[in-house]
Amino acid sequence: MGAVEQVYEVSILLDNPTVAQIKNQREKKQRTSKAKAVLFAAVLPTIFYRIMTLKTSKEIWNFLKGEYKGNERIKGMQVLNLIREFELQKMKESETIKEYSNKLLSIVNNIKLLGTDFSNSRIVQKILVTILEKFETTISSLENSKDLSSITLAELLNALQAQEQRRLMRQERTVEGAFFVKSQNNRDGKNRKKKQKNKFRGSSFNTKNNKTSNTQSFPPSPHYQKKNNHPQNKC
Repeated sequence: MGAVEQVYEVSILLDNPTVAQIKNQREKKQRTSKAKAVLFAAVLPTIFYRIMTLKTSKEIWNFLKGEYKGNERIKGMQVLNLIREFELQKMKESETIKEYSNKLLSIVNNIKLLGTDFSNSRIVQKILVTILEKFETTISSLENSKDLSSITLAELLNALQAQEQRRLMRQERTVEGAFFVKSQNNRDGKNRKKKQKNKFRGSSFNTKNNKTSNTQSFPPSPHYQKKNNHPQNKC
């Protein structure tokens, strides 16, 4: 904490420094760099962009104290608002387990940054109560295999994501099967049309042949040969 709340002045080494001076300067540089790295790693990305230009770890620490603490009344109101936001969350149809859990964890992290404890068991209870009905099979399986009051957040998320992945794979197979059936039906339809077309052509050809055979010529009638004035078609 000393490296955070103090400003270490790293003096410039003079010519021919002693071993002790070199060592002291190196230690001060390492302390200040380590303190800044720890503070940078502990904040959310939105806060990081606001403190990345600050020069010393003390400046960063003072900014964070003003940002997250303030006076006790403001701090308490912030915690209450975040807890209310957490309690109002419900999983949407369009959300995945990962998206929903990340949203809850983001709220919980903000609560913890304000100095309020928030147990993982509370997050587990929230997920169990507010997830979609399609995950009831997994919940029932977990109830039969272990005590839900002692299940860890990681175990719950892994089980739910596994069911989600299986459901997604089944949906993909269903879509592929429907596409195959549709393609097969289209192919069969084209074959039927082709057969009907060929059948129609064959029928037209037979009709034409029948007409030709019906109009074939016959030898003149003997009566026509005897009666010059008798038309041939009257025979």
